[in-house]
Amino acid sequence: MSSTRVETAGLSQLACEQHDAHAALALLDRSIALGHRRIALIRYLHAQYLDAPLCARHHNYVQKIAERLSTETIARLAEAARTRLGR
Repeated sequence: MSSTRVETAGLSQLACEQHDAHAALALLDRSIALGHRRIALIRYLHAQYLDAPLCARHHNYVQKIAERLSTETIARLAEAARTRLGR
């Protein structure tokens, strides 16, 4: 496994299991940098649930993604984000 994947797995564990808002934000930033769409939206919602310090570029990025998705798809992605948090 590459060091990037190991780092991502570690951040994911911190964010999902320990509810670390900064880890969630780091995952979102990574998704944005890599041009992810759906996973970025899930990570945005996850960061939002954890009260991470989101900024305008985070909001703008996911707004552009959400504009292209159906209501049903957004609902499924929101459920996926809640499930990751165990809510």
